[in-house]
Amino acid sequence: MTGSTPRVPSLSPSRANDFLQCPLLFRFRTIDRLPEPPSPAAARGTLVHAVLEKIFDEPAGARTVERARELLGPAWERLREARPEYADLVADAAGLDTWLAGAGDLLGTYFTLEDPNRLEPRSRELAVSTQLDDGPLLRGIVDRLDVAPGGEVRVVDYKTGKSPRPAYAGSTEFQMRFYALVWWRETGVLPRMLQLVYLGDGQVLRAEPTAESLVATETKVRDVWSRITTMARAGEFPPRRSALCGWCAHQAHCPEFDGTPPPYPVEGSLRATGVAPG
Repeated sequence: MTGSTPRVPSLSPSRANDFLQCPLLFRFRTIDRLPEPPSPAAARGTLVHAVLEKIFDEPAGARTVERARELLGPAWERLREARPEYADLVADAAGLDTWLAGAGDLLGTYFTLEDPNRLEPRSRELAVSTQLDDGPLLRGIVDRLDVAPGGEVRVVDYKTGKSPRPAYAGSTEFQMRFYALVWWRETGVLPRMLQLVYLGDGQVLRAEPTAESLVATETKVRDVWSRITTMARAGEFPPRRSALCGWCAHQAHCPEFDGTPPPYPVEGSLRATGVAPG
């Protein structure tokens, strides 16, 4: 294929949360696209998500915790093939056994919260998107979409960490409302339930969105996008220091840690936001 088609400016809940956490982090990830070393927690999360998607390929009655744990090894091999850098996270066979056992514990927690034999999801790992008028393409991946016989929709997301303290709950709540907004705008169906399943501590958080709450979410998304494009035009994404900085992979480039950002990439700004510095 020759030539290239300009990418439609888009926004996912993860990137929106990056911006709300720290505009410079958004720039590093979305515009500069700086590489980040693989995280053991992220790799484990990807592995567990893969098994929770695959378990529903089994017939009802065969979706057991034992079967889920059997699926871990093959899922890990597929993950290593797709992401070779993940192989370095596990040093030897003994380390791999411990690694898989930890993932198996998270799967065990899942089976205490739901019985997958009683569920028939409409979709798993579903890519959803909708184009906002005078705004970006909103996009994301829904872990699971359940549709009841009466048509009621439940949006489900798995988290392999622990449920957040109230001060940090806003980002995950925003993520779920973002998904609900995309589904509602694209299909005209208001989800009945949003469900977050935290496997780190066995908590399940549920919310019932309203049309008013999703209109408010769209207003917030539009405000975030307006601020992003304003900063993109200026070529200035300021850092925002917080308790989350300790987990950031880009301290070497951050002025808050005596680092220097790379030169601002005009082409990166064009790809990500559709605007360039003015």
